[in-house]
Amino acid sequence: MSVFLSCVAGVVVFYLILYYNVFRGGRCTSSAKLTGKTAIVTGSNTGIGKATALDLAKRGARVILACRNQEKAEAAVYDIRRESGSNEVVFMQLDLGSLKSVRSFAETFLKTEPRLDLLINNAGVMGPGRTEDGFGMAFGVNHLGHFLLTNLLLGRLQQCGPSRVVNVAALLHRFGSVDFALLASQKDLVSGGSAWHSVRAYCNSKLCNVLFSRELANRLEGNNVTCFSLHPGVIHTELCRNMSLWQRLLLIPVAKLFFLDPEGGAQTTLHCALQEGIEPLSGRYFFSCALREVGAKGRDDGLARKLWESIASSLETAATSHLNSLWLGWLGSLMIL
Repeated sequence: MSVFLSCVAGVVVFYLILYYNVFRGGRCTSSAKLTGKTAIVTGSNTGIGKATALDLAKRGARVILACRNQEKAEAAVYDIRRESGSNEVVFMQLDLGSLKSVRSFAETFLKTEPRLDLLINNAGVMGPGRTEDGFGMAFGVNHLGHFLLTNLLLGRLQQCGPSRVVNVAALLHRFGSVDFALLASQKDLVSGGSAWHSVRAYCNSKLCNVLFSRELANRLEGNNVTCFSLHPGVIHTELCRNMSLWQRLLLIPVAKLFFLDPEGGAQTTLHCALQEGIEPLSGRYFFSCALREVGAKGRDDGLARKLWESIASSLETAATSHLNSLWLGWLGSLMIL
């Protein structure tokens, strides 16, 4: 019996050491107050996005919950207002899987909100499917939508500087790659719809997040807008909601034991958004509230520049196609009349 108890005690000690030194992560120590400032947090109706929005609201910021699901977002607004004691928390519709929705959100925001001090690109998905515009789901939501959103709001960020853009990436960016030929031909960075392809697509989209942060920082050098990417840690959130039932059932026990809760997962995001003195590190990558080195591909400035130019070209083509469809529709209505 004593041997059994010793084994149990050893397992518990090993788990605690592993959890507190590997999985738990650092804590944001900034005491910054945000009264009079405005923040956008995408995907903030649940998980680390909601925890991030709550912390910003407690610091006095006006927080815009930019989410696709109105019902869930309005419930999150209620929760955050109640817990923070702030009424400066509002919902604005944003579907990152629709370029039309991203443009509509930006247009509405710029018309109604005079400030933007923090843009936190937090939303992310893992799973198969295509966006409204035909792009792979992970690439379209995790990267393309945020790329367009950031560029549309960049002018307001510059007006209100010093301001920050925070891109929630992942450690899995190290396993990502960018296939420009595939992106041009299939509007995605992977080919196939299996569970493995979904994981690969997620890794690729996170590499894109890291490269985007690097190139944005390069383009804004000497400006009053800084940009950071980060790995939030291994979090038990709704990220895998698009996975099959058996995959989620296998993941739940592991998640309960080892994964961070949303509050813990929000700490590095908050560090990048709030920590004083990290402005010279614009474009860099953080984990556990500390500066970390990214994978070799994530340090490739040539790759970052090429990705930016390729995405800008894709967005220009998509915008032109949209305008052409509107033009043809207008001509058709004239013919009918």
